[in-house]
Amino acid sequence: MHSDAAVVNFQLNSHLSTLANIHKIYHTLNRLNLTEDTSQDDNQTGNLRSCSSSDSFSKVMPPRKKRRPTTGDDLTAKKSRHDGVYRKYDSTRIRSEDDMFSSKRCLEWFYEYAGKDDVVGPEGMEKFCEDIGVEPENVAMLVLAWKLDAQNMGYFTLQEWLKGMTSLQCDTTEKLRNSLDYLRSLLNEPMNFKLIYRYAFDFAREKDQRSLDMNTAKCMLGLLLGKTWPLFPVFHQFLEQSKYKVINKDQWCNVLEFSRSINLDLSNYDEDGAWPVLLDEFVEWYKEKQMT
Repeated sequence: MHSDAAVVNFQLNSHLSTLANIHKIYHTLNRLNLTEDTSQDDNQTGNLRSCSSSDSFSKVMPPRKKRRPTTGDDLTAKKSRHDGVYRKYDSTRIRSEDDMFSSKRCLEWFYEYAGKDDVVGPEGMEKFCEDIGVEPENVAMLVLAWKLDAQNMGYFTLQEWLKGMTSLQCDTTEKLRNSLDYLRSLLNEPMNFKLIYRYAFDFAREKDQRSLDMNTAKCMLGLLLGKTWPLFPVFHQFLEQSKYKVINKDQWCNVLEFSRSINLDLSNYDEDGAWPVLLDEFVEWYKEKQMT
């Protein structure tokens, strides 16, 4: 009995001591204006709260010491930095792999337009031109065909595609689209232009014919010389009214030489030279046209 009474007294004293401590703390805070005054209106209450949180605690509470990182914190920070570096390295590696030419990707790209065949035909070519953003008659397509060494207009074989796209390092539509300006720039180099010009004749002609039909010839000449030879509109007009139905390769090549070497007024044209009859007739026709 006595022991039970002692335990009860001890617990009671502990509770009383705790209440006394709480009471002292409350009065201390009250003296420091840290308790709410419920008799104030809402604005005064807001001011009191603002004061108690921003001013009083800053005066009463000692400055908080900066906690030194524990070993666990160091490991976490190091891991975070490591993960960040790894992610950066990993994304760079992925971009590098995308930039590198892939024969597999190039092959898959080819069959997007070839379907089940080993050649891109007219329908696939139309979609291909649409995807890269150029018209089929755009000069960039002629230069691309030259780079692929394509043998038939409107068709790209698997072998031509892989060989040409490898040389261009293009295995996606985006890469080729970004290379269009480069393809056009090849025409600015005289030797490349001459090679492309000569290639265009064989590329455009029917393979069972040695000559190029005049309608196709006029289109190809306009594509290659229309913007660079000031006399082309007049020459085109001459071809329109001439008796010629086809143009052979010798005539084709001489037209380029004529456009490069003969003055616009034709003053340095030698009628006794080795020019083909086609050009002799053009000079005569043009001079008569100027006189009238």
